[in-house]
Amino acid sequence: MGKEMNYALMFPGQGSQAVGMLEQLDAPQIAATWEEANQALDWDIASLVANGPAEDLNRTDRTQPALLAASIAIWRIWMTQGRPAPAVLAGHSLGEYSALVAAGSIDFGDALRLVEQRGQLMQAAVPAGTGGMAAVLGLDEAAMDKLCAQCDAGVLEPVNYNAPGQIVAAGESAALDWLEAEGPKAGAMKVVRLPVSVPSHCSLMREAAEQLGEALQQIEVREPQIPVLHNLDAKARNHPDEIRQALREQLFKPVRWTQTLAAMQADGVQALLECGPGKVLCGLAKRGAKGVPAIPLDNPAGLEKAETLLDEEKH
Repeated sequence: MGKEMNYALMFPGQGSQAVGMLEQLDAPQIAATWEEANQALDWDIASLVANGPAEDLNRTDRTQPALLAASIAIWRIWMTQGRPAPAVLAGHSLGEYSALVAAGSIDFGDALRLVEQRGQLMQAAVPAGTGGMAAVLGLDEAAMDKLCAQCDAGVLEPVNYNAPGQIVAAGESAALDWLEAEGPKAGAMKVVRLPVSVPSHCSLMREAAEQLGEALQQIEVREPQIPVLHNLDAKARNHPDEIRQALREQLFKPVRWTQTLAAMQADGVQALLECGPGKVLCGLAKRGAKGVPAIPLDNPAGLEKAETLLDEEKH
């Protein structure tokens, strides 16, 4: 018998939601988690996820609790397999809240209400149609930072360092128009506007972050039972006040996902499992953590593949 594989769980953020998500999984934990979420939020999250419509599910104050609940349902399925706990957890943007719930740092019900409020605050911070986000392909971090600093058309900031050559910018609509025109001249292969109305993780969210900080003071935050790497700097925190501060700052500062994947590799993680709907983070891992298997857990084949991988290492 060998030692257990050192693996990490990654929890996805907005953009991974879909009507019918988790319908491939047949497990009692899913219905139980939806029911718990319904009671915490006082609206029918299960019906919205099952039936849509998509435009309602894509409202940020609906997306965030729905994705968190879906991710925790998968976490519960995974942890009932009798597996050892992962060595480390991390979540992309909203996914950081899922990771903290999984780590026992924040209660599920508190987290659901908190991310619903987070969505409301984000939407209210910038009037619809005046801000957004765009993915830039083919520029490294230094070139992207320089490009955004040159913009004179409004707020434009790099906000998601997702993988080598894939960085997302957020800001005001005119500044994003500027980026679409100037990005290719600076060497970008492509600039793609994202279908979001909220410019997340940039300075336009600072006021929303202050209000989120007040909400964070109202809930209990405990020391995580599993290390959680935070988006701010890819470092774990233990003290509740430091966790609250990291969640507050996360709203108006960049998500350093490339750095997070590098930290996991440096820590000896041998497998990355995506604990949520879809496989966005597995795609990023293929570019940002080459050589480390990345497997989505939102379908039976993925769960079986992950279990087989861990068993192979053990024997």
